Amino acid sequence: MNQERFFRALGQRVRQLRKKRGYSQEDMIYFGFSARHWQQIEAGRAITVTTLLRICEVFEVPMAKVVKNLDAGVYEKPTVEPPSRRRRS
Repeated sequence: MNQERFFRALGQRVRQLRKKRGYSQEDMIYFGFSARHWQQIEAGRAITVTTLLRICEVFEVPMAKVVKNLDAGVYEKPTVEPPSRRRRS
């Protein structure tokens, strides 16, 4: 799974939610986020489930809606095949 791709897409979605509500990044301080942390979230840095729940609470949006379809295309097949097992005689 390409987690970086997932979190970049999540950051973009969170940015869209913030802008849709008319908030600036600095406004997010009011909701308990530091400006730096919020910038990192929108930049696609990995976040915890607790942070995701806080974001959902701020925007009054179900988590399922925030992450919907973000996993599309992030699952990758391994490029190296596992070694085959030898049978013992």
